[in-house]
Amino acid sequence: MFSAIGGLGAGGTQDVALSDTANGVLYGCFAIAGFFAGSINNILGVRLTLSLGTTGYSLYIGSLWCYQVNGTRWFLIFAGAVLGVTAALLWAAQGVVMMSYPLEKDKGTSFTLFWTIFQMGTLVGSAIALGIEIDSTLPSVSTTVYIVFMIIMLTAILSSWLILPSHLVVRGDNTIVELEDAISPQAEFREFGKLFKDWRMIALFPMFFCSNYFYAYQGAITSVLFNGRTRALTALLAGLGSTIGSILIGILTDRLPFARRKRAIWSWTFVLLLSIMIWSAGLAFQLKFTRADKVIKGVAIPWDWTQNVSTGPMILIMGYYIADAAFQGLAYYTMSSMSNNPFKLARMAGYYKGVQSAGAAISFGMDAVKTAYLGEILVSWLLLMVSMPLCLWVLWSVRDTNYDVEGVTRVEDVNGDAAKGLGNGHGEVVVGREDGMEGGRTERDGDGKMGHTAEDKELLPSSELSASDLKVLDVVGG
Repeated sequence: MFSAIGGLGAGGTQDVALSDTANGVLYGCFAIAGFFAGSINNILGVRLTLSLGTTGYSLYIGSLWCYQVNGTRWFLIFAGAVLGVTAALLWAAQGVVMMSYPLEKDKGTSFTLFWTIFQMGTLVGSAIALGIEIDSTLPSVSTTVYIVFMIIMLTAILSSWLILPSHLVVRGDNTIVELEDAISPQAEFREFGKLFKDWRMIALFPMFFCSNYFYAYQGAITSVLFNGRTRALTALLAGLGSTIGSILIGILTDRLPFARRKRAIWSWTFVLLLSIMIWSAGLAFQLKFTRADKVIKGVAIPWDWTQNVSTGPMILIMGYYIADAAFQGLAYYTMSSMSNNPFKLARMAGYYKGVQSAGAAISFGMDAVKTAYLGEILVSWLLLMVSMPLCLWVLWSVRDTNYDVEGVTRVEDVNGDAAKGLGNGHGEVVVGREDGMEGGRTERDGDGKMGHTAEDKELLPSSELSASDLKVLDVVGG
C-alpha cells in the first residue's frame, strides 16, 4: 500500500520538494536503523519485530492527510523519520521469512510469492486511488485516498502476529528452520561484527546501494508528467510490472535445469540485459525534456491518460518496475544462497535495507535540490552497471547447496528424542545433523540461556519442547 502512495508521485501531493525532504529523512533513518534491524529481529523474534515495523506506515499516511488538509509540513517530516526506523524492522523480519523459511530449491519462488503479495498492495492501493480519482482532473489526490489507506494499514499491526516464528516452522521435507525464534543479546553482539568482515557483503554494497536509488528520479518525473488520476493508473501499471519481473526472476533462479550456481549466473545475465534495454529506452526519453520544460512533445504537462502522448512514458514506467523487481530478486537470491540460517539472513537483510536506504536518501536529496533529470538518470544507471560485475563475483563463489556445510535438523529427530526423554545429562536434547555429518552440540551464555556457537550449531533444552513446537508447516514446496 505504501508503494502505491509512492507510485502516485510526491506522495500524491504536488509539493515535490517537501515530499523529497520527507523521503530523504525517511530513508536516512531507515539506513541507520537498517544496520541494526536484523539484530533486533534476532533478539525480539519475527512476530514482535513485524508488528512494531508496521506501526510507522499508518502514521506516515496520516501525516500526508494532515498536510493535505492543514498544510502541516513538520509532521510529515517527523512521520518520515519514525517510518524510517519502523520500516527497517519490518523489512528485516520479512527478509528472514522469505529467505530462510523455504527449501533451497524454492528460494527464487519464495521471492516471487512475496513480491507478488507485496505488489498486490500496490495494485489494490492503486486501484482504490484510481477508483476515487477517476473523474478528477486535479493535480493532487483527494484526502479520501489517504483515509482508506490508513485504515487498511492499521490492520497490519495485529495481522502480523499470524506469522509463525521460525522455531515453529517445519519445511516440506520435514526439516526445521531453526530451534529458537530468538537469541541472547550477548550472542547477537558477537555475530553482528562478523557481517562487516565478510568480503561478499562488501562486494554487494554497490548493488544494495543502487537498488532503490532510481525511485526518486522515477517518482519525480511521474509527478511532473501526469495528473492525479493518470498517476494512479501509472502506479497500477508499476505494480503489474513488478509482479511480472518477480515471476521472471523466480522462474530463472529455480526452474532452469542446472545446478544452483549456473542458474544464478543465467539469472544475472538476464537482469543485466533487461536493465540495459529498459534504461536505454529511459535515457532516450529523458533526452527529450528538462526539468524546466512546461511543454513536452508539443503538449503541455501534466498529461492525462486520454492524450496519446502519455502512453509511451506510462509503458516506460512499467518497464522500470519490471527491471526493478528482477534486480531486487537477484539481490535477495544472492543473499539467500549464502546461508540457510535465519539469524545470519536477518543480519544480511538488515544490512541490505540499510545500504539500500542510504542510497535512496542520497537520491532524494539530489532531487530535492533540483538536480537535472539527465544527471539523475545517468547516475542511477551508472551505479547499476558498476554493481553487476561485483554481484557476479559473489555468485561465482555460491555453493550448489549449503546443507552439507550448515547441516539440517529434522522434526523426527527432535520429536523422537523429546518423547523418549533422552538427553545428554544436562536436561538437553542433542539434535543431530544429517547422516554422515557432525553431531550437534551446545553452547550457553553466562546467564545460562541458549546461544549460538560460531558455527551456529545448537541444542534445545528438552524442557522447552512442547507439542506446539513441533507443528508442521509446509513452506514453498514439499
